[in-house]
Amino acid sequence: MTKTVLLAGAAMFALTGASYAGAPKAGVSGHFAKHVVFGVPAGSKTLYDQNNNDSGVANTSQNFESSFDQYDNMGADDFVVPKGHTWTVKEVDVTGQYRYSGGSALTANVAFYKNKKGLPGAVVASCDNAKTGDKNATGSFKIKLAKCAPALKAGKYFVSVQANLDFSNPAAQWYWDTNTTPAGAAAAWQDPNGGWAALGVPADCNTWQTLAHCLGSTGDWMFALKGTDS
Repeated sequence: MTKTVLLAGAAMFALTGASYAGAPKAGVSGHFAKHVVFGVPAGSKTLYDQNNNDSGVANTSQNFESSFDQYDNMGADDFVVPKGHTWTVKEVDVTGQYRYSGGSALTANVAFYKNKKGLPGAVVASCDNAKTGDKNATGSFKIKLAKCAPALKAGKYFVSVQANLDFSNPAAQWYWDTNTTPAGAAAAWQDPNGGWAALGVPADCNTWQTLAHCLGSTGDWMFALKGTDS
């Protein structure tokens, strides 16, 4: 199965709105997010923003329950802290959507990585089970990092957002939307447990590779970083 067929098949099934009890699907196309997060918390500023130009294509970045652990996966994208600056990231806003029978992710795992040859490298900060702020189940998150907020010196980094959501909700999935204006390094994705290989995803995607290589999507993930700049 090619990457294109995998994505198209996911979109076709998801848009039926039918309940599904099989394996997760890689993404949807031709379906735009319901909501984009705007506004800046008091005492903060927008540090980086590519939370725009929704392509109508969204892909999986999800931590499933234990019985579906083989399908755990995550997306990441890059940003640059300018020379002479230190960014303290207090909030990560992402645009996404729920498919199949719905569901709502109350928490997400957020991680920051050093850049390694255009892909995520060493972990700089890991913020597990951060509240998504998605009270209305729109699929778009306003994630406050609180005490976990990392202080990032000048350099290139990647940020990853992974929704915590049970697939047997039933058949609930969260998809992270991509945009039509990619910037910097290509968006990244990984399937650390290798479960997606059985569904047609290249086997080398068990480590970080480009989103285009793994799932056929060419845009960047939609996200914005908010916090303080010193």
